[in-house]
Amino acid sequence: MTKIKIVNLVGARPQIIKASAISRSIRNLFSGKINEIIVHTGQHYDREMSQVFFDELEISKPNYNLGVGSARHGRQTGLMITGIEEILLTEKPDCLIIYGDTNSTLAGALAGSKQHFPVVHVEAGLRSFNKKMPEEINRIMSDHASTLLFAPTNAAFKNLMAEGFKPENSPLTA
Repeated sequence: MTKIKIVNLVGARPQIIKASAISRSIRNLFSGKINEIIVHTGQHYDREMSQVFFDELEISKPNYNLGVGSARHGRQTGLMITGIEEILLTEKPDCLIIYGDTNSTLAGALAGSKQHFPVVHVEAGLRSFNKKMPEEINRIMSDHASTLLFAPTNAAFKNLMAEGFKPENSPLTA
């Protein structure tokens, strides 16, 4: 049996925390079936916002760290897209998992979808309805570029339905 290869993309503290549950499940239950590649964009880069969570949550050291750091939105996101695209083309994963609404999320969604890798968005459908927030733009764009959406609440699911998503169009039901 061939192992499924996933890229688990993180960049900020909340993503690291959420990704830890998937990493732990793979390590404890699916290590023979799933090969996890952890990519850290470096959006949060100091020890207290990043490394401490890898240590405390017992997450493997990232296979790749883009080390992007702080910059204006366009520059930071652009550097991430370039780095993520290279990793995807090298690793050729079966899917890319993204979380939440950060610039790392948007960069992953764009790089994955443009290179035709399935993108799984965890926390899809969350909305503030305030497009002045950069995170709101990241949420909307990431959802619309993703292949598979995991909405955490009924309200998030309803938001996706209002934007034209249909459960029957899911790759799992096709």
